[in-house]
Amino acid sequence: MVLLTCLKIFAARIVDVSLGTLRTVFFVKGKTIEPFIIAFVEVLVWYAVAREALNTTGNTILVAISYAAGYAVGTFIGSKLSGILVKGVVGVQIVVKEDSEKLINRLRKKGYGISIIELKNDYEGKNKDMLYIQVNNRKLKELTSIVKSYDKNAFIVVNETKLIQNGFIK
Repeated sequence: MVLLTCLKIFAARIVDVSLGTLRTVFFVKGKTIEPFIIAFVEVLVWYAVAREALNTTGNTILVAISYAAGYAVGTFIGSKLSGILVKGVVGVQIVVKEDSEKLINRLRKKGYGISIIELKNDYEGKNKDMLYIQVNNRKLKELTSIVKSYDKNAFIVVNETKLIQNGFIK
């Protein structure tokens, strides 16, 4: 009986914590309806699992372990789901050590829109280019892989983009 209760608690915590992670991500992205609906379902599930955990007869540590393990697994699953479900755009700034023309040509052939900003570097005495690219977060791994194959020590900064109007996004 205790084992069945522990499994229910574990599964319910996975659901409610995953929902909480998604709710937070949607909220940060500026959504309003999705977090509202998710919050309602999340609290219903949390209430049911908390009630089950607190009403368990018997003095066993397994209930607490199931509760904590469900929370941990729910956090992991929620982060994976948010990466799949939440569409986002990031701004990527890239500075490479060598001449950037080959990298620029390679990225443009792959379909990336690139803005180039000239940098003055008094420290090394060389001018460099900073490549600025807006990309869907699903393409970020591909982009960084291309850059790293060109210059494994490239300086890469990624920022969340809140609003985009016009322009070219891959």
